[in-house]
Amino acid sequence: MMREDWIEVELGDITSKITDGSHNPPKKQDVGLPMLSATNILDDKIVFDNYRLIDPVEFESECKRANVEPEDILLTIVGTIGRSAVVPQNIKKFTLQRSVALIKLEGLNSKYISFALRSPSIQSFFKEQSKGTAQKGIYLNTLKKITIPFAPLPEQSAIASKIEQLFSELDNGIANLKTAKSKLEIYRFTVLNLAVVDRSLQKISNVIDGLSQGWSPKCREESSKDINEWAVIKTSAIQSGKFIEEENKILPDNLIPREQHEIKVNDILITRAGPRVRVGICCLVRKTRPKLINCDKVYRLRVKNKIILPTYFEYLMNSLTYIHKIEEIKTGGNDSGLNLTQVRYLNIEIPVPSLEEQTQIVQEIETRLSVCDKLNEAIDQSLEKAQALRQSILKKAFEGKLLSQDELQNCRQQPDWEPAAKLLEKVKKNSKTKR
Repeated sequence: MMREDWIEVELGDITSKITDGSHNPPKKQDVGLPMLSATNILDDKIVFDNYRLIDPVEFESECKRANVEPEDILLTIVGTIGRSAVVPQNIKKFTLQRSVALIKLEGLNSKYISFALRSPSIQSFFKEQSKGTAQKGIYLNTLKKITIPFAPLPEQSAIASKIEQLFSELDNGIANLKTAKSKLEIYRFTVLNLAVVDRSLQKISNVIDGLSQGWSPKCREESSKDINEWAVIKTSAIQSGKFIEEENKILPDNLIPREQHEIKVNDILITRAGPRVRVGICCLVRKTRPKLINCDKVYRLRVKNKIILPTYFEYLMNSLTYIHKIEEIKTGGNDSGLNLTQVRYLNIEIPVPSLEEQTQIVQEIETRLSVCDKLNEAIDQSLEKAQALRQSILKKAFEGKLLSQDELQNCRQQPDWEPAAKLLEKVKKNSKTKR
């Protein structure tokens, strides 16, 4: 519930202008002036990265329609809807594409209105009112009718400042959590390197019962949820130390499944082709549904169980030592399309201690990885809570519950304090004059 001394107003009543950017953007130029789109507008941030350059003459023409100035609010209204930022002072001149709305205010706190547009109730409104098929969007007339909780001006400033302070503290906490997560990933690699022991080396070809690659016919795009129908895995099913069976495509009914490529428990899968960062990824299939076929960009091998444990082999392949070795033998012209050839891969030499020692190594690694997983889960939960807290702060702010009684009293003592209804009358008058 909103505070009794506040009022609700339509956005169109407190703005001198609401428009969007160009619906027919000028041709890109190698040299020119910037035209930004929704991808350049983040919450509280305008990013000059991967933007269109346009001819200066056309730039001036675009600015006549949407002249961006300091303290204007930018709101993404196509695609990812609802991100907002206030244009800062001393920013270089730019214009906009239609995926961004330009909101001009008169005599109000821009940051307060920008935060209000990101409050849970208005974000829900955006989801309900967005229209379109390929890309959803919000119409400008719909945007003008959004109701904003309207507070006296000193309260707007105090609320915006307090949100900024709380968000800054929250961002610092999130940064610390992400740093901890990165360190945990480094520790994970250190743990996996325990598998690399100083023992006699054998080629991979000597410790496996063969290596094959799968089959990639043209499949339906959707993923199979039915364990009674055949499907072909995507390379994204293979992650470092993890098999994701849901990453698959349905095999069409008119194709006969090649059952020799069906994935089984204890198969080792290694990506053999693709972008550099996705070649050489290895996982052990610990469990799987039936009727999943390996694709042709993935090697499938089975180890000789009397020589090497499949889990030990997987840990070796995911250790930093062997990630680097595999990196050295990748072939191809550019990073977007590399290969891992069978001959080179099978010639890699790995340490093969006794099965008893392998078992001990695996147990030691799994004990430490278990601790890693629990810590990682705790960090992920904390990150989720941080995002929920951000929404909670905005919710409280626009219900009038964020400021303390002392803070409210201080606002009421400011020379520019006046009731919200009286402020609205002045704003409406000024806005009409500027339109």
